[in-house]
Amino acid sequence: MSRPVTPVPRSRNPFSQEDLARDVNGVPRYPDAPATLLDALRTHVDVRPDAEAVVELDGDRLTYAELWRRATRVAGGLRALGVTHGDRVAVRYAAGTDWALAFWGTVMAGGIAVAVNTRSAPPEVEFVLADAGVKVDLPDGAPLPDGDPYVDTDLDRADVAALFYTSGTTGRPKGVPTTHESFVTNAENLIRCLGISRDAGPDLRTLISVPLFHVTGCNAQFIVAACLGGTSVIMSALDLTRLTAALAEERISFLVTVPAVYSLLLRHPAFAGADVSGVRWLAYGGAPIAPTLVRSLKEAFPAATVINGYGMTETASLITVLPDRDAAEHADSVGYAVPSVDLGVAPIGDDPYTGELLARGVTVTTGYWRRPEATAEAIVDGWLHTGDIVRVDGAGRVHIVDRIKDIINRGGENISSVEVEAVLLSAPGVADAAVLAVPDEVMGEKVGAVLFSDRAEIDVAQVIAHCRERLADFKVPQYATVVSEALPRNAGGKLLKNRLRDQVRWGDPLR
Repeated sequence: MSRPVTPVPRSRNPFSQEDLARDVNGVPRYPDAPATLLDALRTHVDVRPDAEAVVELDGDRLTYAELWRRATRVAGGLRALGVTHGDRVAVRYAAGTDWALAFWGTVMAGGIAVAVNTRSAPPEVEFVLADAGVKVDLPDGAPLPDGDPYVDTDLDRADVAALFYTSGTTGRPKGVPTTHESFVTNAENLIRCLGISRDAGPDLRTLISVPLFHVTGCNAQFIVAACLGGTSVIMSALDLTRLTAALAEERISFLVTVPAVYSLLLRHPAFAGADVSGVRWLAYGGAPIAPTLVRSLKEAFPAATVINGYGMTETASLITVLPDRDAAEHADSVGYAVPSVDLGVAPIGDDPYTGELLARGVTVTTGYWRRPEATAEAIVDGWLHTGDIVRVDGAGRVHIVDRIKDIINRGGENISSVEVEAVLLSAPGVADAAVLAVPDEVMGEKVGAVLFSDRAEIDVAQVIAHCRERLADFKVPQYATVVSEALPRNAGGKLLKNRLRDQVRWGDPLR
């Protein structure tokens, strides 16, 4: 059923829509962008064949010419295994050059790369393989397919290039088809929002420490580097000591991770005195960030443009970006709509600019893989319903209030867990925090805080006092527990609150 939609204004949006054109359906597109991923990649193979395209940290290194040559042989091997246009190939290698070759080889074969979460349990993997209807499964450790070189020359911008699966935090994971045009458009959006020069290729070296099976690692780093002729330097697993050393060793200029990792990085012994002079672009997202951490990042990486990004698997990565100029002063915002995406709000009260965030555009999926009911629920009148409650300020900046499912109702008062988490993250000694509803016979629900510190013990009383100075009394946590291990997050940095709810045992309420 249709709901009223308040369009998010662009009058003060800093991101250029130059060269964008709306099609007959009103969808903004980049008409001059490469038609397919292979068109984008081939440009740099021809112009810069000896430049590094993909580096596996402490492993193989591939130039653009080598990447193309070896990927065409993977494509030939897949064709020999029966893969034809539109067939699904499960890519389950660990992050590294084999993953890259399998991805590009699948695309060259005309297939659809299914980016499988390598952290999933066997039953979860089996579900994805069956749901996607995988024709060829490439598990980690298996040899790459090999055959006569092959490149599908009939690919179109509307063809699906990959399937990414949602995290499944609210049910079974859902497959999200991502087209060639979605990949290329997302890359163009990020290039514009970061202010990366078109000739930055030789200097663009991005360190990918987040998983490649997630849209952040793949779409916002791996594909962006390929579209610009830059280098993807891939870590198979997060190691802060190794990451710090790689910044100088690999001349890293573009870094992306979640706030919790940046917080740990800045306090890591190896980071003191590290050479970060080459880092020019620094991005984060996936969770709230404290203004103090933003300022610390800007001080630690003085040559870097710092941005916050927000997106979903369903949007092929970013739909909003908070630019450097607003990063510290408006740290509670995820920013403005990226150039090719229209945003709207489905109001939940009297304020037309407070409600569920809606999105539409080339990068926004038109439906889930073989899930018509889920598609009909999520996409109404062409708008994707994100499930996030937002507030849009007078400048058009989006502020995430909460997930619809994570609002805490305390005696009739709605409390945003995201708002409370942001305050907790700014408290002394807190490296990470999660806010959960604690069942209560009288109030219905009360506020519970799960706190983590990687160093000294947390003074809970001090943290609560910090909250009392910054939150209304009904929002201050009534329960708190301190954990010794990092909070569980998915590949995109989002808290796995379902897992926390099963693990946490609340003690007596705080006084």
